Amino acid sequence: MNKELKLTKTIYTLDQLTVESYPQIALAGRSNVGKSSLINCLAGRKKLAKISSSPGKTRSLNFYLVQPDNFYLIDLPGYGYAKCSKKEREKWAKLITTYFEKAQPYLKGVIVLLDSRLSPQTLDLELISYLKQYNYPIVPVFTKIDKCSQKQISTTTKQWLPILNMSIKDVILFSSKTGKGKQSLWVRILNIIRSI
Repeated sequence: MNKELKLTKTIYTLDQLTVESYPQIALAGRSNVGKSSLINCLAGRKKLAKISSSPGKTRSLNFYLVQPDNFYLIDLPGYGYAKCSKKEREKWAKLITTYFEKAQPYLKGVIVLLDSRLSPQTLDLELISYLKQYNYPIVPVFTKIDKCSQKQISTTTKQWLPILNMSIKDVILFSSKTGKGKQSLWVRILNIIRSI
């Protein structure tokens, strides 16, 4: 499935935030969950999104235009243990919530990245609860499955399924290293976009 991703806009502050009138799907997840790696995997390019060993490197809203389908993937700042000041984290939170409010007519779903090595974390639970208020379709993607055993993946997904109110067929197991889950995720994304 060949799709071209192009970074068209990077937003750091509220006064820069204008929302494109194209269908959009947001990518949300903790710092260090593998969002940049996932974007690069989807794009089939190694350096489209910057990857860093230090969590919280994405400090902006990044708009990736997907061609030839004409919709945006929006990379949101990672939340969690990013090494930055409380004031800066609050600035990101305001940027994200304002984006969600402004993007409502265009935002068609949210891909939530969850680390397959970790049990449900408070910040992840808060995000899921927040998104449910807006009734956005949620696509749960369990990342880094190449870094843990099948038993660990099974344990983590079983913890999450009742929280998400989903079955195992609704979640995507993903590895940016091996590409597992890439096609399934593209299919899910395109199904959301094409159901508009």
